[in-house]
Amino acid sequence: MSRQEITARPMYRYLIILTIAGTAGLQGWRTLFNNFSVEIAHLSGEQIGWIQGIREVPGFLALLAIFVMRFIPEYRLGAISLLTLGAGIALTGFLPDFQGLILTTTIMSFGFHYYETVSQSLTLQYFDRQSSPFVLGQMRSVAAAANIVAGLLIFGLSDLMAYSWLYLLFGAGIILIVGYSMSGNPTEPHLPVQRNRFILKKKYSLFYWLTFLAGARRQILVAFAVFLMVEKFGFTVREITVLFILNNIINYYLNPAIGRAINRFGEQKLLTIEYLNLVIIFLAYTWTGNRWVVALLYILDQIFFNFAVAIRTFFQKIAEPQDIAPSMAVGFTINHIAAVIIPVAGGILWMADYRIPFWLGAFLGLLSLISVQFINRSIRRQNQPADLI
Repeated sequence: MSRQEITARPMYRYLIILTIAGTAGLQGWRTLFNNFSVEIAHLSGEQIGWIQGIREVPGFLALLAIFVMRFIPEYRLGAISLLTLGAGIALTGFLPDFQGLILTTTIMSFGFHYYETVSQSLTLQYFDRQSSPFVLGQMRSVAAAANIVAGLLIFGLSDLMAYSWLYLLFGAGIILIVGYSMSGNPTEPHLPVQRNRFILKKKYSLFYWLTFLAGARRQILVAFAVFLMVEKFGFTVREITVLFILNNIINYYLNPAIGRAINRFGEQKLLTIEYLNLVIIFLAYTWTGNRWVVALLYILDQIFFNFAVAIRTFFQKIAEPQDIAPSMAVGFTINHIAAVIIPVAGGILWMADYRIPFWLGAFLGLLSLISVQFINRSIRRQNQPADLI
């Protein structure tokens, strides 16, 4: 399938629009959150850990999307999820305390995680093995561009508007964009009908394990890397915004190349590069005392995190077509088993020594590095004729 054929498909355009809305809104929430939590809500590291842990509970419950899709078409569930995300973000600034942030974060998180589940599922259903790395790379590139716009808005408006109005701006923006996208139907009738029941298969075990490890290590980055910069190194909201903008400029150009690299070199090589570097990065977090080195580590961490898209393309190569939607929901739940625990436990350990969560991240990176060495073997085994297995 040529690039022109891919981009002409209604589902491609639909996913791109939703990606712009969801990622820009979430980026606004993330950029403001740590400064808002410290300056306005006056939260401690332990409270940050609790909120970040609660934020992942809806991801843990993503498998419920399997049952919701019995009543709501999958593409429509994606749009409804983003409307929920927008509502949660819009309310955030008006409830500036621990309890209020728990409430708004939960609402926002349900919307985000259900959208992510649907988005990944639809991408793997509608685009084949050669096309999906390109589409996933383009979606991440467009997401980076949307995040740049979000960062520029915050940079320009942070001195002019209160946090509450900034959150309202981003939440309302999501709702407006998604409302526009709901006017059409991008589905195609020829695709395999997805199973609408819980699926857990032994042949997908490596995918489940890699997804679990990816979720665990990502939470250390999300929950503690930026908080480290704000609390320990005194980064302002504008400095955090500039860092996010720079990071997304890099990702805008890098993500399409990652999609091409998956097709050229394979998932195992790319994920080996990712996890080898992540071990080094997490260890570096524990010893540096330089604020700009910490900022560089965060950018490098985000760059290598983009390689994790190869876990999904690996699954596509071993999956039965009708298993994609339920398996993405199950995968999201597995991804968030450790994600629910790590921010809370890490927040408590942070109070003893802020380096402990990053030591844990290095250990998880090492486990992942070892595990990805079995990817090629798994692909060969799953694609053998049935009578040879």
